[in-house]
Amino acid sequence: MNTLYFDNNATTQVAQEVIDCMLPYFRDYYGNPSSMHTFGGKVYRKIEEAREKVASLIGADPDEIFFTSCGTESNNTAIMSAIETNPEKKHIITTKVEHPAVLNFCKHLSRKGYQVTYLPVDSKGRLEIESFFRVIDNDLALVSIMYANNETGVIFPIEKIGELLKGRKVIFHTDAVQIVGKLPVNVKNLPVDMLSLSGHKIHAPKGIGALYVRKGTQFYPYIIGGHQENGRRAGTENVAFIIGFGKACEIAAKNIQKEVHFVKQLRDKLENGLLKNCPDASINGDTENRLPNTSNMSFEFVEGEAILLRLDEYGICASSGSACTSGSLEPSHVLRAMGVRNTAIHGSVRFSLSRYNQEKEIDKVIEVMPEIIKDLRLISPFGRERRIEKGCTS
Repeated sequence: MNTLYFDNNATTQVAQEVIDCMLPYFRDYYGNPSSMHTFGGKVYRKIEEAREKVASLIGADPDEIFFTSCGTESNNTAIMSAIETNPEKKHIITTKVEHPAVLNFCKHLSRKGYQVTYLPVDSKGRLEIESFFRVIDNDLALVSIMYANNETGVIFPIEKIGELLKGRKVIFHTDAVQIVGKLPVNVKNLPVDMLSLSGHKIHAPKGIGALYVRKGTQFYPYIIGGHQENGRRAGTENVAFIIGFGKACEIAAKNIQKEVHFVKQLRDKLENGLLKNCPDASINGDTENRLPNTSNMSFEFVEGEAILLRLDEYGICASSGSACTSGSLEPSHVLRAMGVRNTAIHGSVRFSLSRYNQEKEIDKVIEVMPEIIKDLRLISPFGRERRIEKGCTS
């Protein structure tokens, strides 16, 4: 059975070109890039080439990029740096719908005495910009707001937020893990001080990320030790993965228009087919201002986990906004913040596409999903709720 993969916001298939360029650095060119000999020097130059490719994808200068182990480390590093370089300030602003890499670290800091403001979103997942303006104060050390939401794909007004912070000595960080490689990003036109990236969201391997730090921004390292990455991140570089990340960024830059147009067409076809053929289905989030690859849909009166298990029988991989791995249903914090009703939250499924998806795969999902939803509603306790609403108790 072929795997039909629609979970690209969780992780992506590693591109074959990326694998091919990494292999020699496991096998042949294994020197330490910090060594003085020529063998190590060749590796160092390849790392710098990769840095140039990552920088080019987001319009940065290479010396504004340093490599991390993942997006989570990039986010944690940015937040910790901001508070270390502004020790007299104790206020942080973020949102209620951030990725746990930001949300949970901010919760940790609140237990350490920091005041954290969690901005609300509206029913379409859009940031309420007026609420942001009201909470800016002189004690503000950091604003950390994601560029695009990982569950709904909704894009946040980073430019407007930057304008509101103009003239204030406040670090502005954005988690751009989900948007980089899917839509054009140019930090030269973006009013942020720091920006997080992750390799495995753009067809590089897991275990490599990067942080952009604008020139002139005060910075304090999160991992302290050797001189690597110009003293911004100690530890021997993950050479093969860095080189693979650079290649993935180079490929992403060439394919950005395919992401914008082709992937969006597939996503729209999927949504239209499911909305037409599955009663009580809806789209969660702003349909006008979101990532081209992301669709978060609710199928009311049925559990999302049950939908995923049934899809898995057909080799179809997606994810649920109410993902449950411990036996207790924990609704999506993003959909809760949007005020989505419980019967829709529990039936939420996220489809996230990539340039490797094909139209015939979309057709397969549209073919099998209506019967899956129909069958599950007959046995679901939420399905009974639906039948009662429809005036049928049998």
